[in-house]
Amino acid sequence: MNHPNLTTVQQNALIRLLHALIDQNAARVLVPPYAAESGFWFGGGNVVQDKVVQDENGVLWLCGRYRNFGDSRTGLAAGQRGLECAIFRSDDGGQTFTKVQSWSKADLSRPQRKVLSIEGTSLHQRQDGAWELFVSSEKDMPYPAPLEPYQKPGTGVWTIDCMTGPTPDQLDASSLAPVLENSARPEYLHVKDPVVFDAPDGATAMIFCSHPFSWTSSNSGLAVRQPGESEFTVQAWEVAPRGAAWDVAATRITGRMAVPRQGLFADAPPASIYFYDGAECLRQLDENAKAHSRPRGYSCEEIGGAFFGWDADFPHVERLSPLAPLFISPHGSGCSRYTEVLTLPDGGLFAIWQQAQPDGSQPLVGHTLSAAAVVELCA
Repeated sequence: MNHPNLTTVQQNALIRLLHALIDQNAARVLVPPYAAESGFWFGGGNVVQDKVVQDENGVLWLCGRYRNFGDSRTGLAAGQRGLECAIFRSDDGGQTFTKVQSWSKADLSRPQRKVLSIEGTSLHQRQDGAWELFVSSEKDMPYPAPLEPYQKPGTGVWTIDCMTGPTPDQLDASSLAPVLENSARPEYLHVKDPVVFDAPDGATAMIFCSHPFSWTSSNSGLAVRQPGESEFTVQAWEVAPRGAAWDVAATRITGRMAVPRQGLFADAPPASIYFYDGAECLRQLDENAKAHSRPRGYSCEEIGGAFFGWDADFPHVERLSPLAPLFISPHGSGCSRYTEVLTLPDGGLFAIWQQAQPDGSQPLVGHTLSAAAVVELCA
């Protein structure tokens, strides 16, 4: 690696910036779930602005999925789970969002590929202006031999598909085609939650989450589509290792943000922040009454951290949160996850994430930092 060292002063400035951006107390609800109850949420997507047509009215597009109560580890008998994928439009720069298109599990199903649950999504605009929506889902598919005994009744295998269209509100489900599935490496059997962006070298990068057949961990892998090609090729099944402390069971990258070229980073090489969800275990653990109480994070209740990486060295990244999470909701389980950030044309930052509420639900919330605040925090 030929990157310069991130100084302690720079690291502290980044953490200040991230805490101000992912402000748990200032966050406002953007998209509520279908019920104000435990197990109901909306999120697992991203927010984007057209990079070909710059609309002066501040049009933003947002994708995500509605999830109702359920448990992916035990099958459909435990609830509906991910039931709808949706596209929203904002004409006021992210103040309000209106649903313009949605798809049910039946809409996304294909012959021999019945969708059992809709998972994470990612909206991406190609260089030619066309739009892609990457959708992950659990499908009614068998585990590879000889691992069939590990598959619970009513469960399937997660894979990633993609649909296309001229604009986000004209995405066509009939164009849905497979992008990534995996049976050759069962230790990374389930692939889901795509995060798609333009890589520094001009390729299209897709970071994805994986789970093994045994449901014991969550990892982040990387697939790349080279310019002029139509298919993605896996470059790494673990683009970043799971952590050693609070994120030992799960390290799922959910979003990428360019480090503002301001203050301490004005003369530094281009760099990025990668948000991730971490967990200490995949099931809730009872803690010792005399132990130091801490948020542990567990399946469907993850808490948040971040990586830093110089763009020239992508996908090499360094943890900014090795000992403790950076983002914890002050409500309910503390869950704070699926963070994504959009850099606004004026240099401000618009963040979205799923946040646990006192009633147990997880709406999509958002918070904006002005360009002036970004400059001050990077100084």
